[in-house]
Amino acid sequence: MSTFRAFRIHNDDAGHRAGIEGMTAEALSPGEVLVKVAYSSVNYKDALAGTGKGRILRSYPLNGGIDVAGHVVASTDPTFKEGDAVLCTGSGLSETRDGGYAEYARLDTRWTIPLPTNLDLRESMILGTAGFTAALALLRMQDNRQTPELGPIAVTGASGGVGQLAIDIFSRAGYEVHAISGKADHFDFLRELGASACIDRHQLAFSSKPLDSVRFGGALDNVGGAMLAGLLPLIAPYGNVAICGNAGGIAFDSTVMPFIIRGVSLLGVASAGTAREIRERIWQHLASDWKPRWLDRIATQEVGLGELPDVFERMLAGDSFGRTLVRLDRTL
Repeated sequence: MSTFRAFRIHNDDAGHRAGIEGMTAEALSPGEVLVKVAYSSVNYKDALAGTGKGRILRSYPLNGGIDVAGHVVASTDPTFKEGDAVLCTGSGLSETRDGGYAEYARLDTRWTIPLPTNLDLRESMILGTAGFTAALALLRMQDNRQTPELGPIAVTGASGGVGQLAIDIFSRAGYEVHAISGKADHFDFLRELGASACIDRHQLAFSSKPLDSVRFGGALDNVGGAMLAGLLPLIAPYGNVAICGNAGGIAFDSTVMPFIIRGVSLLGVASAGTAREIRERIWQHLASDWKPRWLDRIATQEVGLGELPDVFERMLAGDSFGRTLVRLDRTL
């Protein structure tokens, strides 16, 4: 195989640097499945890794991109054959092994998922880690007896990629969704995705009571910090709060009262290390009963490898909206 393009991240005596390089398949991380990449996506974690502003990679150099979708070109595992459409999210990509920001990727067969029927490669990467995380939160909540009858689901950080997809996924699954965001200019769009109410976080006043009047049946929290602490006293008895982000801080000040008086559960959502069986279950949902209705609207731009640095900077500055696809056949 000839040399191909990859967005490669280094951190050595010369410092952190990242950009497009030529490489060969022999230089890729080991694995059983060699894939010609069609699409990847941009997540906050990718922006941190690509700029060096977060400690994401555990070894260097590596290709960036925690999501990948494409077609198999070679496999030493008989489970996969040439031409198969596959995807992979998390699972060490751009952390301990080369990720999806390259024209080819070599994947570990344990984490390589056959593309489900009723989902194409582009759609799978509009979803990517963000959609997988939102769906994993819903699965965990439902496994812990969350139902629409408990009341509306609050989605914090609703203007972000996980938040937008969560609105679409949860509403598709039959839940009333209340979107919480500091970007009021996006409220009309969030309602179009399925939010029945939009709440400006700047105008959301929490009391200091350990328990307050019930307002939500549960929540998906992308923020943490004071937002998480404020939500817990508002959750209905035996409702669930799934936590998947820390944009507002990693610590929160709360009491045990929501847990021991109302039976509220706090559920962690760690998408990167999800077991294979659960991955397959989630992707089947995302291709069927939980498939978002507005994927094309949530995907706000497509970029090539050369455009990634600008995308990273805008994302870290809070100047991005929706999901950004990385299309590997773009020459930029």
